[in-house]
Amino acid sequence: MSRNNVIGLVIILFLMIGYSIWLAPDPPTEEEFAERRKIEDSLELIREQQEALEKAEKLEEAFEKVPEEIVDDPETLDPDTIPDTEIKELHDKYGIFVGSAKKDDRFYVLENNVLSLSISKKGGYIHSVGLKNYKTFDQKPLKLFYGDDEEFSINFFHRARLISTQNLYFTPYLNDKRFKNEKSVTVEPGDSVMFAMRLYTDNSSAENPKYIEFLYGLHGNKYIIDFDINLVGLQDVIAANTTRINLDWKINMPRQEKNRDYEQSMSTVFYRFATGEVDNLRQNRDDSENLRTSVHWISFKQQFFSSVIIAENNFMGAEVESQLHDDENEDFLKILSVSMDLPYSSRNDNFYPMRLYFGPNHYQTLSKYDIDLERQIPLGWGIFGWINRFAIIPVFNFLDGFDINYGIIILMLTVMLKIILLPIAYKTYISSARMRVLKPEIEELGKKFPKKEDAMKKQQATMALYKKAGVNPMAGCVPMLLQLPILIAMFRFFPASIELRQESFLWADDLSSYDSILDLPFSLPFYGDHVSLFTLLMAVSTVIYTRMNSQMMGSTNQMPGMKTMMYMMPVMLLAIFNSFASALSYYYFLTNIITFGQMGLFRKLINENAIRKKIEESKKKPVKKSKWQKKLEEVSKERAKQAKRKR
Repeated sequence: MSRNNVIGLVIILFLMIGYSIWLAPDPPTEEEFAERRKIEDSLELIREQQEALEKAEKLEEAFEKVPEEIVDDPETLDPDTIPDTEIKELHDKYGIFVGSAKKDDRFYVLENNVLSLSISKKGGYIHSVGLKNYKTFDQKPLKLFYGDDEEFSINFFHRARLISTQNLYFTPYLNDKRFKNEKSVTVEPGDSVMFAMRLYTDNSSAENPKYIEFLYGLHGNKYIIDFDINLVGLQDVIAANTTRINLDWKINMPRQEKNRDYEQSMSTVFYRFATGEVDNLRQNRDDSENLRTSVHWISFKQQFFSSVIIAENNFMGAEVESQLHDDENEDFLKILSVSMDLPYSSRNDNFYPMRLYFGPNHYQTLSKYDIDLERQIPLGWGIFGWINRFAIIPVFNFLDGFDINYGIIILMLTVMLKIILLPIAYKTYISSARMRVLKPEIEELGKKFPKKEDAMKKQQATMALYKKAGVNPMAGCVPMLLQLPILIAMFRFFPASIELRQESFLWADDLSSYDSILDLPFSLPFYGDHVSLFTLLMAVSTVIYTRMNSQMMGSTNQMPGMKTMMYMMPVMLLAIFNSFASALSYYYFLTNIITFGQMGLFRKLINENAIRKKIEESKKKPVKKSKWQKKLEEVSKERAKQAKRKR
């Protein structure tokens, strides 16, 4: 093509554009635009009214084309019994889902050896979950949630209408022919069943199906359920500009345990990000969080049970919330809710593979899924959690395999731990014996330096005595510090162990809760309205241990306030532990009793005269001053000089 031809084409193109602009009408004014909009809205309203009347006449005909595998014939709105105005209102509210607006409160039950699921036609969701192997504190069937307060809904826009599936009635659909026409299905171990609830559009047909499906897969003897959400043929139903849809879930968490306050404090929302980090909302007050990154699972966690939704491909984000019930609402603990974002494509069908877990917070049960569900169990952070996970739990489960009473298991566990810690206890006693031998000399130093301004000299002299006698005053503290992580680990382990739930021992009817031998007609501040005998025994034994330990360490009256504090501690423990798990108080009581026995054994085996003789021999040896001691002496001399200058 020559240059002249190109120039000619460009000129023609500009002429055509200019001609189009010249012929184009003037833009409408605001008044003309509003009038045109009003006419269009009127035409749209007339068209929708006509469609509503036609739809009312063809509802039954449309649903006759639904596949034969549907368990129940779909319920439809009968235009002969419903006024035109009501049909219009329903159509305005539900649009193309108006055929699924007829009330039908039937339920379908899926069961296996451990679970009982009640699935409602309204909303197509799990209306209630029962755990067959557990009872509530008052021996009623245990349900994780139930009733109309629970919500589970997909929300999206259809022709400027917000559609919530919880307000519509689904049609049951069984993929397994063996269970056709059944309203209740029991799955035996080794077997499984697939059960779907479908929400069809009014123009769905066998040739062109259009529906929202909640597909449940229940397996025998398992707490975890396969759960898929499928959106089929809805490209012209859900708004084309939609990039995500909301999945909302809310439950009113019922009370399960005897100690409602403690159970409430242990209940909240847990969640795991796609990166692997596990976090939770605050437990002792109302809280909410907007999770702006991908989330793998979200759990409504109680003290001993959890309801978890797991997205195989992660949620885009979520908003989680926890609201406390006041003390007057004895039957419920909290309202927990979550709104999850699912990615949506308007060009094709959308499938969301998920799983649901309804079951106990049992460490081995949760850990086998390998998605950190066990991190909901409060076993402690850092070294305390490691001790529980890698030491206490394996030993506890080993002893549990012998099928003996849990009170005896705790006794055996305590004895085993005390045997393991015996070398540390022995070193602690040796250190205290050396301190007792030096006690008279330390008291003499106190008489030699009675003034406050001589405190530094007294400290120097005491350290010199320790150095000369070959005694390390910190030797008794180090073994105690080594035992402390185990004591704290146990503080977390027993209240979190579902194995102890409703297990009795002696007078305690539930080792996971307090053991009340006397219910008070009033409530004492910081103590409660009952008397726990195991806690009382623990406090008394702690007082005895404190006194014995004070005598054994050969402590002096250098710090009189410390002595009072030592005896105040058992009183504080009495108030704190009175409403805690009786297994914990029982364990600490056993620890004190076994410690008394160890002290008596050490007294017989250890010759304090030999220790005294060894200390006297050490005093005769020349002592080389440490750098720290030299520095301490220099500081003391400098202070003495400054004091003389002031005079």
